[in-house]
Amino acid sequence: PPRPAGMGDVPEPCPQAPLAVLSKVELRVSCKHLLDRDTLNKSDPCVLLLMQTQGQWMEVDRSEVIKSNLNPVFAKIFTVDYYFEEVQKLRFEVYDSHGQAGVGTHDDDFLGGMECTVGQIVAQKRVTKPLFLKYGKFAGKSTITIISEEISGNNGYVELAFRAKKLDDKDLFSKSDPFLEIYRIDDDRSEQLVYRTEVVKNNLSPIWEPFKVSLNSLCSCEEKRKLRCVVWDYDSRGKHDFIGEFFTTFEEMQKAMGENKVQWDCMNPKYKIKKRNYKNSGVVVLLDLKIHRVYSFLDYIMGGCQIHFTVAIDFTASNGDPRNSCSLHYINPYQPNEYLKALVAVGEICQDYDSDKKFSALGFGARIPPKYEVSHDFAINFNPDNDECEGIQGVVESYQSCLPKIQLYGPTNVAPIISKVARVAADEERTKEASQYFILLILTDGVVTDMADTREAIVRASYLPMSIIIVGVGNADFTDMQILDGDDGVLRSPKGEPVLRDIVQFVPFREFKNVSGAA
Repeated sequence: PPRPAGMGDVPEPCPQAPLAVLSKVELRVSCKHLLDRDTLNKSDPCVLLLMQTQGQWMEVDRSEVIKSNLNPVFAKIFTVDYYFEEVQKLRFEVYDSHGQAGVGTHDDDFLGGMECTVGQIVAQKRVTKPLFLKYGKFAGKSTITIISEEISGNNGYVELAFRAKKLDDKDLFSKSDPFLEIYRIDDDRSEQLVYRTEVVKNNLSPIWEPFKVSLNSLCSCEEKRKLRCVVWDYDSRGKHDFIGEFFTTFEEMQKAMGENKVQWDCMNPKYKIKKRNYKNSGVVVLLDLKIHRVYSFLDYIMGGCQIHFTVAIDFTASNGDPRNSCSLHYINPYQPNEYLKALVAVGEICQDYDSDKKFSALGFGARIPPKYEVSHDFAINFNPDNDECEGIQGVVESYQSCLPKIQLYGPTNVAPIISKVARVAADEERTKEASQYFILLILTDGVVTDMADTREAIVRASYLPMSIIIVGVGNADFTDMQILDGDDGVLRSPKGEPVLRDIVQFVPFREFKNVSGAA
């Protein structure tokens, strides 16, 4: 994309340079002068982000709800993939939320919407537009502002744990209800909200829940960038009382690694001027700081990392009896079945990165000898001590010889195998060597029975050096798989925790089985 004016003369890129196909962009949202829909107190706004795919608007994500506030600055950071060569239409919709009922989509809760493209936001860095109601009517003087930042390659993240002590009491009949906000101060002196903690009720020495933020978001990956931290006393009517503030940098925060703690005086500048012997309005302590550096796939490969390849095959009864020619597991002497075709297609790519050419091969959903109990993670060579086969051909042979010995059964539980590979990946992670990356290929004919456990297992695995490829075999309904893929929105665990990285790729084999090998 062309550089904006005023950035000095940038040499023209050489015509051969390929376009960066994809980067991720973080969007921060704030609104001004929202309509007041509530009779007694102010609106409780929430923003929905929708993206247009094939002419349909799909919700991608939504912000938190901010109580009683017509000028909200949302803490939620939306992440979208940016494709330079596509027009990606976005729509932001602001609603007045009603407690437990969640975000209503009734006309009377709609505070206004705005449409633009990812390209516009990226090119302008900051877009402010009016909000419109239905039929192109202005929503009063309401505006919405979107600020964008590209996520740079250094996508490490940091985990922070704060507490405070002896904060000023702002409430008459009870103690303050403190929460902490962290702002990053940008080069143009504007402030970006990085994180807002939860509210700890009725407590002058609160311990806030630890949280994770990307280094990019916290300090634009610059350790000396100034950060402003503010402690407020929460007020349900949106009129939060200022308790105090302090300034710091990520560089200073890093002193809290290991057993050390860092603390700051929480200052109220007005009191400092008025009161002669004013010391502070409390102390904020950083109890713990952990830095996690997340490397890209290419970082691993270029550093000589080996790929360990595991294949997991679905042996549930829904595949059909292997002796029947309609079965997806039918062994046809003249041509491989879909399971074998998919296995060979993916395995041949992965084996280039694996020097010992040994592949772990597991099965799930079958009753296995000797006792014919259902197993969700058995070695298809029936050697529990070593589930590895020699090359793709070894996997094919083990598969063919195991089929007559097992009884196809169920249910389709995928989480045990994900967790099994994740345990090995976690052991590798502890060595800090970055010498192995793990790819799990799951071949399945459709619906997953343990969806909640599988989502949880994927979120856990997203912190490890592993990726999951799911190939859907046959003509079943693959809706579950699309959800796990996370391309229509961020995959979350049942408790709502998002994946750290998008590690799942789903492919329905029927769309590829008749195309060329290269595809």
